[in-house]
Amino acid sequence: MTSTEVSGQSLSIGEVADRTGLSVHALRFYEREGLLVGPVGRTSGGRRRYSSFDVDWLLICVKLRESGMPLADLKRFAELVRQGPGNEAERLRLLDTHQRRVDAQIKALEECRSVIAWKVGVYAEHLARGEAGGLWDPTA
Repeated sequence: MTSTEVSGQSLSIGEVADRTGLSVHALRFYEREGLLVGPVGRTSGGRRRYSSFDVDWLLICVKLRESGMPLADLKRFAELVRQGPGNEAERLRLLDTHQRRVDAQIKALEECRSVIAWKVGVYAEHLARGEAGGLWDPTA
């Protein structure tokens, strides 16, 4: 029995693209690269049929990739999940490393936002007073 049969729901590649925000091309890439947990079901005509489990997994993958997880780490994570129980500590290490990387990115972005907010304030204040001329004027 396939995972599609277990879930009771069978979705076309177009439907999965709509639900995940991934293109059909990206879905084929994910499958080819071994980023899915299980094999994608096929119709007798060879068309891909995805289960709701596949969609849930792809939604996790999308967030991991959007947050900057390297493709190699995502492949390793998918491989570990496919292997089943017994490797949860390694999965945790992968996710923890990625979380620390995301936390560092957020901290850096917050620092950038702070500088931008300060500069917006400087310009807004000068414009409100009608004294904006000459702010960082390279011709002055």
